[in-house]
Amino acid sequence: MLISPSTFSTSIFSPTAQADPERGADRDSSAGASRQDQAELQELAKLKARDREVRAHEQAHQSVGGQYASAPSYTYQRGPDGVQYAVGGEVNIDISPVADNPQATIDKMRTVRAAALAPAEPSGQDRAVAAEAMQLMLQAQQELSQERQSPEQRQLGADSAREPGGLADYRTVSGLSNPDATTSSEPFVAIA
Repeated sequence: MLISPSTFSTSIFSPTAQADPERGADRDSSAGASRQDQAELQELAKLKARDREVRAHEQAHQSVGGQYASAPSYTYQRGPDGVQYAVGGEVNIDISPVADNPQATIDKMRTVRAAALAPAEPSGQDRAVAAEAMQLMLQAQQELSQERQSPEQRQLGADSAREPGGLADYRTVSGLSNPDATTSSEPFVAIA
């Protein structure tokens, strides 16, 4: 705890200070100053804690994001002691896919997602970036899978998507996102 000379006074506690009316007025004003100093100390403690939290959060993004992450930038608030404390921050991260290279995109999006979720308590924005990176990673995995198929397999997949009972007839499992889906209490049965 920081004690400045203005908050420490031995005359407040001396018996002669209460007996002397002029000193009593000093005691009241120093008690008000002491309350103000106490409020400033509490505000400083909060600002210092927030500064540590913000810096650790943004540093986590930057260190995990590596080459795809910028240096952190901060928003500051001046404390009662005149010092600037970080109260907000951001790290920009490159979330663009790698052109014509699905595997590199997958690797990059893994890093981006890990960087977005690196802090102990990811923000809503952090989670949104992680979700976007996951979406791009899934797209790249699909592209990579298509590249690895033979031309005959690609044609077969395209044909089955157009035929009844083909890939286009598959629905989501829950049906919550599809108002036309019906629910059933029957267990799932695989048809060969």
